[in-house]
Amino acid sequence: MQNFTEEIKNEITSSPVSESCCMKAALSAFIRTSGSVISRQGNFGFEIVTENEGTAEYISEMLESSFGLHLTVSGAKFDVLSGKDKLTFECVSSSAQNFLSELGIISLNEDGAYLKFGIEEKLVASDCCKAAYIKGAFLGGGSCTLPDEFVYSRTGYHFEIVFSNKIAASDFCELLCSFEVLAKLVTRKDSAVVYVKSKEVISDILNVISAYKCLEKLNKIVELKDKTNNENRVNNCSVSNIDKTVTASVKQVRAISVIADTIGLQSLDKLLFEVAEARIADKNASMQELAERLNISKSCINHRMRKIFDLAGSLDKD
Repeated sequence: MQNFTEEIKNEITSSPVSESCCMKAALSAFIRTSGSVISRQGNFGFEIVTENEGTAEYISEMLESSFGLHLTVSGAKFDVLSGKDKLTFECVSSSAQNFLSELGIISLNEDGAYLKFGIEEKLVASDCCKAAYIKGAFLGGGSCTLPDEFVYSRTGYHFEIVFSNKIAASDFCELLCSFEVLAKLVTRKDSAVVYVKSKEVISDILNVISAYKCLEKLNKIVELKDKTNNENRVNNCSVSNIDKTVTASVKQVRAISVIADTIGLQSLDKLLFEVAEARIADKNASMQELAERLNISKSCINHRMRKIFDLAGSLDKD
């Protein structure tokens, strides 16, 4: 069974990018999050790692058909945590080096090549390219988890994308801000993680990247989750009220017993006797239920019960 991360990635890869500018944005983000720059025989290129076959085919097809770059498998390693093989691909050539420059990942000049750490502004000049960049970033380093809709919890929604450096991650937060999406940034070992924990914000991101099927699933889970949480809150409230009723009843019965054992209940005036008699007759009833049976208000029965407590307290001291 697919997890939600895989569902999002599969929905992204099911809709091919048509514009060359959007492809470059997506590929730049993918390499930033899942790859690294490498060098072979004087040429620079890149290496990428993924465990999602659909993503590998999607990226490979885009590189080969649109930019004439071919990926070769350079390694495969079983990942214990995911239970899947992580495949490593590489592309090293003069063409790959020039392509990295176009993606704003390296800078080429007469002295050689230098790494660039931020997001190239020209890559994300339009909204469609910004959305493509988010898609590529999620394919490379993204994950999203949802809570169990049938278990009560206040949290559980988590969306994150891991970048190899903090500068790119910070620029990515700014990119999200252009869609009015506010994300947080935290460093984790040698990586920088952009994340959100709000179901509303995750919903906004899925809408931006056109993952509408996953958005629909999220909305259904949110609806079921909220319903479950509300039911649990009602049940907890009911249990709490029952506990309070039982505790109050025990105290009231004890006070009445003190009066009965010392001066007798018949010594009470008629109004207090009615309350004491009603409580002894039904020790499980709430104060509201007793008030309704005596045809008086709840505040009235509380007032009379306080008098019984005061009398019992004075007798108990004696």
